[in-house]
Amino acid sequence: MIGRRNVNFFNKGLVIALAWTFLSFSAAMARDLPDPAMTPGWTDPRVTQETIKQTICVSGYTETVRPTTSYTNKLKQKQIKAYGYSDTKLGHYEEDHLISLQLGGSPDDPRNLWPQPYEGSCGARVKDKIEGKLKRLVCSGKITLEEAQQAIATDWIEAYKKYYDPAGCK
Repeated sequence: MIGRRNVNFFNKGLVIALAWTFLSFSAAMARDLPDPAMTPGWTDPRVTQETIKQTICVSGYTETVRPTTSYTNKLKQKQIKAYGYSDTKLGHYEEDHLISLQLGGSPDDPRNLWPQPYEGSCGARVKDKIEGKLKRLVCSGKITLEEAQQAIATDWIEAYKKYYDPAGCK
């Protein structure tokens, strides 16, 4: 019986340790990356590799497709609750396009928008840097639009390390 209790105690301890690790990792991820089930990223069908010279590579393009603040603030409020953030102050978040408008992300599809915190070493203002860099690479023909969209939608922090700063933002 003692051996069995030790095994059960060990298994319970392992389960608790793994759960704590997962929750800690999930909390960190929630601050830096969107939940891929809620915000997988979505593209604007009007922006393709063939249309970039008439869309994203034109100065001022994003202002022509950017959704209104009233729309994004309502969505931000709903998504802050859905994401389970304890801080519910709207001003602490940017309603961010996972695939940025600069890269042909959908302007108003909720699957491309998430409440990204400003605070933290990998906050919203840091993500803006990789968005601009990827747009310049696409418009100069160094990478394809699809490569840029995939990189930022999959893990924008890894894209930041690959294309902007190998040291990353952590």
